[in-house]
Amino acid sequence: MKKYFLLIFFLLFSSKGYPDNYLFSKIVNLEEPWGSTFLNKDEIIITEKDGKIKIVNINSKNIFEIKHNLNFLNVGQGGLLDIIYQDNNLWVSYSEDRGNGKTSTSIATARLDKKGLNFKNIFQANPPIDSGYHFGSRLAIKGEYLYASAGERGMGMIAQDPKKHPGSIVRIYTDGRIPKDNPKFEGKSDWLPEIYQIGIRNPQGLTLSPHDGKIYLSNHGARGGDWFGEAKKGENYGWKILGWGGTNYSGSKIGPKWKPGFTKAIQYWVPSIAASAITIYKGYEFKEWNGHALITSLKDKSLRKLIFNDLSNVNEEVIFKNKIGRIRDIQVHPYNGKIYFLAGDKLWLMEKNN
Repeated sequence: MKKYFLLIFFLLFSSKGYPDNYLFSKIVNLEEPWGSTFLNKDEIIITEKDGKIKIVNINSKNIFEIKHNLNFLNVGQGGLLDIIYQDNNLWVSYSEDRGNGKTSTSIATARLDKKGLNFKNIFQANPPIDSGYHFGSRLAIKGEYLYASAGERGMGMIAQDPKKHPGSIVRIYTDGRIPKDNPKFEGKSDWLPEIYQIGIRNPQGLTLSPHDGKIYLSNHGARGGDWFGEAKKGENYGWKILGWGGTNYSGSKIGPKWKPGFTKAIQYWVPSIAASAITIYKGYEFKEWNGHALITSLKDKSLRKLIFNDLSNVNEEVIFKNKIGRIRDIQVHPYNGKIYFLAGDKLWLMEKNN
């Protein structure tokens, strides 16, 4: 009986979800890092909330700061936010200083130039708002299209107003032009032309799946009500009519978890995990995870894996907790599939402990 118990204990704690199966290595120290994207197999470019843009060589661990001309305001949860790279071009989302203390979740683009980045705005979330809350914001590129998440700035029901950008998923071309098949041009004439979906609180995760070509996002709820779901054209996730299982910070009720007529999320978390960045894994290092969603967390400092090919039976596994601090961003190395995190003011590497 004793041997049987020991065997069961060994099997339980040597499972794939047990943290000792993974090695964590600190690459470099940073200051409030927020967004990251690989430039090549050796370099990753990172935004820091206080306004710095840095290139880190993941092998030599050298850090190079690039000057830029972004008119940002580091206020509350705002500052420099996400960054994405493609074909020698960069796109950045940030809290733009719109004057008189007002800011917006804005997007700018520039050619990659290590001597200095000359950004040009291609989108501003309107109206500008005097608030340091809920900017979002992540970026994803699908072909010619740039998708962006814009938080509702703590303004609640503004997310139900399609004539205002806060609380929405935005879809534009990578040069800022507006697609003629956005919802405004397909029956929703009262929507702003850039808006793709509405009713979202604080969407801090956004990614293109390399497997099914869909855009997925995560939302940071109030006291509970975090979720992971698909971006769907012309639909409404329901904030602040719906509470997604959460309550106001005062403890008062918000609304039902879901009801017909609104987009239903794939997975909800109550109590809140403070969902942040996400990715749909594709790579070699953790090849058994291909096609699975990886969800990072600020509150419980966890990485969670979702198997969601059958939406009636979503399987969640906590890969680790409390190993590297609050996790702000996740990137999969484009060549070897190892995973890099921005967490606890550091850039971290996670690989298998073979």
